[in-house]
This record gives sequence, C-alpha cells and structure tokens, in this order.
Amino acid sequence: MIHNGVEYGMMQAYAEGFELLRAADYGYDLEAIAHLWNQGSVVRSWLLELAERAFAGDPGLDRIRGYVEDSGEGRWTVLEAIDRGVPAPVLALSLFRRFRSRQDDAFSDRVLAALRAEFGGHAVREKT
Repeated sequence: MIHNGVEYGMMQAYAEGFELLRAADYGYDLEAIAHLWNQGSVVRSWLLELAERAFAGDPGLDRIRGYVEDSGEGRWTVLEAIDRGVPAPVLALSLFRRFRSRQDDAFSDRVLAALRAEFGGHAVREKT
C-alpha cells in the first residue's frame, strides 16, 4: 500500500511539472518532453512512458476531465503515517489534491475570495 501512496506523490509531481510547462510561452511538445526525460534523466519512469503515450493520443488532454478518483491505497498510507506519527506531507497532499480535483467552484475558494474582498477590497469574479 505504501508503494501506491508513493505513486500518488510521483504522479502529482509529474502533473504539476507538465502543467507548468504547458503554461509557458514556448508551446512545448509535452509528448517529446516526456520521451526526453525518460532517456536517462533522474526522473525517468514507467509513469513518464504512460504520460508520453497519453500526450501522443491527446496532446492537450482535451478529451478527459481532470477528475481523479482514489482507490483507497493513498488513504490507507496517509492513515498509517498518522497512526505511526510519521510526517508524510507529499503523500497527504497528493491524496487531498485528488479530492480537490472532484470539486467545481469549491466553497473554500469562494470563502477565500470573499475574505480578500472584505479585508483588502480586492476584486472578486462574480458568477454569470
């Protein structure tokens, strides 16, 4: 089970890295980058092979929704860490990020926006 918890963290790190590359102004070919990273880079892995394959079939991943299930292993791993008093922030955050992926227009984000508007007069985006 701990293997799967580690996998959660690795997948989250890859996801964030590819999102950062996609947001860059350079129009990176994410399939090519996944392939390149898998040729002797310290981050090479089977997960990168899978990322390369996913980008080959759908370069912008436009056909899938960013909703990520969890099958329980990550929960078990985080609970085990808690029970044993072992800090595992990456594993915990990776699990919580999966929960976050299931929310559209999260209430917590609306609270944050409202608080910023209240204390500093910051602009909020209103629903249309």
